[in-house]
Amino acid sequence: MTLAAGDRFVGARLAAQQVVRPACATPAALVARLVALQAQDYAAARWAVGVRLAGKITEAGVSAAIASGAVLRTHALRGTWQLVAPGDIRWLLALVAPRLFVRAARRFQELGLDAATIRRSNAALVRALADRHHLTRTELGAALTARKIAVTGLRLSFLLWRAELDGLIASGVPRGRQPTYGLLDERAPGPNPLPDRDAALAELARRYFASRGPATAADFTWWSGLAPEEARRGLAAAGKMLSAIHVGHETYWHGVARARVTSPPVLLLPPFDEYLVAYRDRDAVLDPVHARAINAGGGMLDPIVVVGGRVRGTWRRELGRGAVTIGIDMFAEPSAGARKAITVAANRYAAFLGLAPEVTIRAQIRKRRKATRKARDEELA
Repeated sequence: MTLAAGDRFVGARLAAQQVVRPACATPAALVARLVALQAQDYAAARWAVGVRLAGKITEAGVSAAIASGAVLRTHALRGTWQLVAPGDIRWLLALVAPRLFVRAARRFQELGLDAATIRRSNAALVRALADRHHLTRTELGAALTARKIAVTGLRLSFLLWRAELDGLIASGVPRGRQPTYGLLDERAPGPNPLPDRDAALAELARRYFASRGPATAADFTWWSGLAPEEARRGLAAAGKMLSAIHVGHETYWHGVARARVTSPPVLLLPPFDEYLVAYRDRDAVLDPVHARAINAGGGMLDPIVVVGGRVRGTWRRELGRGAVTIGIDMFAEPSAGARKAITVAANRYAAFLGLAPEVTIRAQIRKRRKATRKARDEELA
């Protein structure tokens, strides 16, 4: 995106994503509106929901929605963790899973996970979770071991990933702080007729551009993980329900009702937030000079400070007894007004956690370690 387009679009994107002028009062309504929301960092995903809701919402309230099954956490778009509405999960998996299986075939082969092993694993997982049993990752690993299916190394992560994408399991009711899995048939019961593929492509395109636009066809292809020709087909089918803006040689699509936000507030957004991850081209929002401060490699994205719709720094938190320390690292010295607005945004996050805020602001980029292939593989865990 060009800087000129960025000036025109940042406010509209913030509104479409519900970060400003939120219209949803519950996590379930928000996730259904956004189709899917990045969730490999579970604490970050809860704040990604909370920052987008109207009215007062706490981390405990978001956690309760996920625990109840009103929102499900599973692997979906691009094979990564997502929050998805129960009513959307099956057609979404049917749409994206086949391409993901092809792309992961070599990794499965390296791990010795052939088709017969996957069938045996899926059957064993379904048996272990029958009758509304919700089991932890460790317990499911033990269930597979009892069936003579090795779960050493990354095998367990990839077997659970496959079962999720096969539409068999999803997030269950947490046991204390431990996440669990449950059967998808029990977490999202009822008749679930699947639309044909063309209808599903059109629906995904329509909802992406309505909730992330203005955005390009390339952005949609990246976010969805679809093959480019399928992404184009979905956009073509949804085109009558969208509006287009032409900037130079590029076309940006959005929902018919595009909000205008002239003075975006200062925001603390979580790592992997959709404000960045939903777009292939982030240059107009994130100056390339600072890109490595946000992403040092391996697809890892830091939490961000957004001022005027653009990324101006990063932040971090440290939880203590009754308080949260929020450290703000700005790319340049903020003005007195910006400091005050950043503090307000930090206080909002602390209130979401139900903790007292302790805020520090500095103009310094902190060092980051590089992500490894192992770290990327462990995203599946």
